[in-house]
Amino acid sequence: MVTVELHAASHVGRVRRGNEDNYLLLDLGTCASTSHRDGGHGAVEVVSRKVELERNGLVLAVSDGMGGALAGEVASQMAVEVIGDALVEAKESSGNPDHLISKLYEAVLSANTLIHQRGREPEFQGMGATFTGVSIHTGTSDFIQIGDSRAYLIRDTKIYQITKDQSLVQQLIDTKQLSEADAESHTLRNVILQALGAQVEVFPVTSRLVTNDNDVLLLCSDGLSNKLSKQEMQEIVETNSENLAESCRELVERANENGGEDNITVIVARITGDSLPLPSDAKVRVESLDLGNVHDTEE
Repeated sequence: MVTVELHAASHVGRVRRGNEDNYLLLDLGTCASTSHRDGGHGAVEVVSRKVELERNGLVLAVSDGMGGALAGEVASQMAVEVIGDALVEAKESSGNPDHLISKLYEAVLSANTLIHQRGREPEFQGMGATFTGVSIHTGTSDFIQIGDSRAYLIRDTKIYQITKDQSLVQQLIDTKQLSEADAESHTLRNVILQALGAQVEVFPVTSRLVTNDNDVLLLCSDGLSNKLSKQEMQEIVETNSENLAESCRELVERANENGGEDNITVIVARITGDSLPLPSDAKVRVESLDLGNVHDTEE
């Protein structure tokens, strides 16, 4: 049996009045779903669950909304609700990870269409949302990416960024016009190239990771990743390895201590099971599902 220990929190931060972030925890075995946005400036609320993976799998996601007034909140809520409802409706006991990631991909495209249509209304004009999700089966974790929220893997005392930001500064880094160090303070670092609802079409990027025993996945909005380095995230998670709920809380609190100018959302998930391979010294291998290529992730 493969078990996933889940902890999630979403906080408004220290500066903004409203929270435009949201997250999704969807157990397709029981169809139990949690989406949440904390709009208060009080203590960090951590939602914790433990899921025994069944044939239908589990989907986790973070969505960061954008737009004036309440538009960002509407966009992120629509993203997690539309995608969650579509997956519940399409679920079947196939036990096939290819089925789940393809349905997740289709649900993301549907959400884009609906958010884009809603964005034509004057009060929601220009709204959009990032979406970083993972579908977890007994042996694989499949990622889908729109925007600049992130997914990380913590394995065997190392941390790896699994997703790549779809942002202007990342494009400049890829073309060697900007260094990663300079990107951290670049004035256009918040300009993203894709968002649900912002364009008529989106092109999600998908990838697959073979899951190892005791893998920890960390999904977050840029309210966290802009305030903590990945090494700091790893340190907090590993320091609280026996109490991941506390690590989730501390991640948010540390981002607030470092300024908290943006909303902060994080999901921490530990995957364990006797059937899973043990971590080794081999490179983390991430398969690009859309291109069918395999690349190595090295730190």
